Amino acid sequence: MKTIIKNVLIIPMTDRELSFHGDIGIDGDKIAFVGTQATPFNADSIIDGNGMIAMPALVNAHTHLCMELMRNYKDTCANLQDWLGEIFPIEDKLTASDIRIVSDLGIAELIKSGTTTFADMYFFAHETAQAVVDAGIRACLGLTLFGDIGDTKQRVAERRPVMEAAVKSEGRIRIDVAPHAIYTCSASTYRYAHDYAKANGVSMHTHLSETHREVEDSLRENGKTPGRYLDSLGCFDGIRTYLAHCVHLTDDELRELVQYDTGIVHNPTSNCKLASGIAPVKKLREAGFRMALGTDGASSNNNLNLFEEMHVASLLSTVSTGDTLSLPPYDVLRMATAGGAEVLGLDSKIGTLEPGKEADLILINMKKSHLTPLNNPFSALVFSAQASDVDTVFCHGRLLMQERKLTTVDEMEAIRKTNSRWKDILARP
Repeated sequence: MKTIIKNVLIIPMTDRELSFHGDIGIDGDKIAFVGTQATPFNADSIIDGNGMIAMPALVNAHTHLCMELMRNYKDTCANLQDWLGEIFPIEDKLTASDIRIVSDLGIAELIKSGTTTFADMYFFAHETAQAVVDAGIRACLGLTLFGDIGDTKQRVAERRPVMEAAVKSEGRIRIDVAPHAIYTCSASTYRYAHDYAKANGVSMHTHLSETHREVEDSLRENGKTPGRYLDSLGCFDGIRTYLAHCVHLTDDELRELVQYDTGIVHNPTSNCKLASGIAPVKKLREAGFRMALGTDGASSNNNLNLFEEMHVASLLSTVSTGDTLSLPPYDVLRMATAGGAEVLGLDSKIGTLEPGKEADLILINMKKSHLTPLNNPFSALVFSAQASDVDTVFCHGRLLMQERKLTTVDEMEAIRKTNSRWKDILARP
C-alpha cells in the first residue's frame, strides 16, 4: 500500500535545526521520499498534513512496561531502595496472564504519546512480545536476569524458548539480555549476560549508578564504583550495551566506558521522583556518549510520555548546570528520536525521516492554542507540546493511530481488564 502525507512541516532529524514543508511518501513499510517526489507516486491513500509536523516516531530506550500496574502506588517512599521494598513483593505475585493484559495498556499509552519503539526489562516477556506483535509496534525486549548463575541459567532455560516462539521471525522485535543491576545480580550472572550477548549478536541492557547508595555499596563490597566493577568483569568487551540512569558516574568511569560500544539512557523524571539525583547529561554528551531518553516504569514516573520527559530533561539540565544551552531543544529531541535509535543499534532502520528507512513517523497537530504561534518548531515540541497533540502514528509503514483513534489496540478493553486484574492481584496472599 502507498500513502502520501501532503503539505506537512517536516522535521527529519537528519541535520541540526532542519525543517521544511513538503510531502512524504510511504511505500509498504518504507519511506519512499521526503520533501518532493522524484518519480510518479500513485498513492492509495492521502493524508492532509496541513497544520501538522511530521517527525520520526519516538524511542523510549528504557522502561518496565508492565509496571503500569503499580502506577500511583507507594509514591511516598524515601528512596529507590525503600520503593523497591514495596514493589518487589507485588511483583512476586504476578503471573504471565497479568503481563499480557497490562502489556496492551502500556502499548496503547506508548502509541498515543508518539512512541513506536521501546526497550523493556521485565518478567514474562514472551507475553509482552505477543502484545507487540499484535499491536504492530517495535521493541527490544530484555531476557531479564536476577540472582546468581544458577538462577540465571534456570531463567534462560525457561524463558528464552517461549520468548523466541513469541517473536518467531518478527523483524520488529529483538531479544536483548538484561541483567537487572549489580545489587540484584552476581558477578557470574553479569559474565554470563556478556557472553550471551556476544554469542547471540544482541545488546546488554542494565541499570547502572542510579543512586549514591548503589555507589557506596559497590565500593564497600567490590572495592570499585559500579562502572569500574562491571568493566573489571569484562562486561563491555566486544558487545553493545545500553545503561539506564548513570546518575553518579565518576570522571574516571566516563573515560573508561566511553571507549566501549556503550550508550546511556537518561530517565530524568524517575530520577527526580525517587530522589536519585540529576544525571550529568552535559558532561556525558561532552565525553562522547551516545544518549537516549527513557521513562523508566510508570510506577516511578508515572507515565510513558516522552514529550514530558523531553521537557523535564531540558529544564533539569539548565538548572543543574546554570547553562541554558546545556541541552537545547534540538538536542533533547534528538535523544528521543535518532539518539534513541543509535543507542539501541536501530539507526539503520529508524530515528530519521529518509528514503529507504522504515516508516516509523508521527504527525503532531499544531493547531492548538498552546502551540500558537509556532515561532520555533523545536522549542514548541520540547517546551509546549503534549502527548495529546500526537494525531497520527505509523510504525513499519502500518497506521497505528489516526486522528487520535488507535487502530490495533482496544484501549478501553485494556483499561477495563487492567483495573479488574489489579484488584485480583492485591487480594492474592
